[in-house]
Amino acid sequence: MFTGIIEEIGEVVAVDRTADAARLTVRGPIAVTGAKHGDSISVSGVCLTVVDQTPDSFTVDVMAQTLAMSTLDGVAPGRLVNLERAAEVGDRLGGHIVQGHIDGTATVLAITEGSAWRVLRFSLADDLARLVTDKGSIAIDGTSLTVSAVSSATEPEQWFEVSLIPETLTATTLGARAVGDRVNIETDILARHVERMLALRLAGERMPVATTTDGRSDA
Repeated sequence: MFTGIIEEIGEVVAVDRTADAARLTVRGPIAVTGAKHGDSISVSGVCLTVVDQTPDSFTVDVMAQTLAMSTLDGVAPGRLVNLERAAEVGDRLGGHIVQGHIDGTATVLAITEGSAWRVLRFSLADDLARLVTDKGSIAIDGTSLTVSAVSSATEPEQWFEVSLIPETLTATTLGARAVGDRVNIETDILARHVERMLALRLAGERMPVATTTDGRSDA
């Protein structure tokens, strides 16, 4: 479990690919501090497990499904990534509950410069649009952010925006994002649970009640 408060910007220094997986080595002296085999580290929002480490780097395995769903599919040495160690019990929750189980990717559609901030607009897949709301939480490349605007439900192409303060622009990789770049996104876990409960309730209401031969309900 993570909070979405990025600890440092790391660098992918090695990529070893197989037919359906990849092993990454990432330089991140802060993220590797105190880490041991089997620990979880969020790499640009993707929860990965440490399988090896040095004093300033760690190695993780990435399975095929994760490669297909995230921006790690085209990762290469030199890629800068956001890093966060798993939250310790008793820590302050500075962001929101982030699992590191991303829902997919989004594309930067537009960037608007402010006097001391920057607004980024991202594409939003139709199946995720119902999970994103104005003033709600979202994780972009593992960074906990607040949605500052969202498209109307009637718009043919769904989108959402976040407003980035100078600290976020310098402390994460989001400051280097340009129009057309892809990012990993994870919607709020609470929204996902609510959607699932509503879907099951609706399915239950639609399901016919079985009756016995004498007309009594089995419910």
